[in-house]
Amino acid sequence: MHSDDPWYDALAAGWGELDGTDAPEAASPVAGDVYLQVQRSVAFREVRGRYRRFVVPAVVVFLSWYVVYVVAATTAPGLMARPVVGAVNVAMLAGLGQFLTTFLFTWAYARHARLRRDRAALELRWETQELTRVAKGGAA
Repeated sequence: MHSDDPWYDALAAGWGELDGTDAPEAASPVAGDVYLQVQRSVAFREVRGRYRRFVVPAVVVFLSWYVVYVVAATTAPGLMARPVVGAVNVAMLAGLGQFLTTFLFTWAYARHARLRRDRAALELRWETQELTRVAKGGAA
């Protein structure tokens, strides 16, 4: 099966991943413990909670808006064909509204990440790197 394929063995060992390492290196159980420790921390749960409190409602709102648009386009063609201004009808405005809300949600997500999560996530990253370095026997 895979035992004859040297590329499979190299990839399975972690070699060639996009983490900047060039050589296969088994994950240290000590480093794994560090990540579990961080994952169980209050700070990590807070960052993850902030992410979910934004993303879940945003996805629900956006998908609901999209479903309403598709359902209206298929079940109410008369409403969607109603002219608003000149050749512009309700369907065109709703379609443009889809683009507008996509950009609006993207902007809101980036703003929320910058103001509410990035600093805490960066602190967690530095803490994880420091704990990993100490766990591997580096200087404190």
